[in-house]
Amino acid sequence: MYNLDDIPTKEFFPGFEGKLIHTDSMTLAYWDIAEGCDLPEHSHVHEQVVNVLEGSFELTVDGKTHVLNKGAVFPISSNTVHSGKALTFCRILDVFNPVREDYK
Repeated sequence: MYNLDDIPTKEFFPGFEGKLIHTDSMTLAYWDIAEGCDLPEHSHVHEQVVNVLEGSFELTVDGKTHVLNKGAVFPISSNTVHSGKALTFCRILDVFNPVREDYK
């Protein structure tokens, strides 16, 4: 069992503060993202499922832009180019498979 209150917060990108949980096959990243912060275009081998818990986030996947609001769930396939921007303060849960070793 994990308690998010017991997990230290770490800034991974400017304005992106996260708490991470790693299982045998997944990484769960709980993000607090400051309004206006950008996530640069990138891709990775991991499948990713974006879960918007609070706020409004602009996500661009393969050149197509989507505005995700609270309650939105957006799967991103492995090796797919994506980027984003927090339109408001956001709380997002990203689930990655396999484990994000680079986040350990």
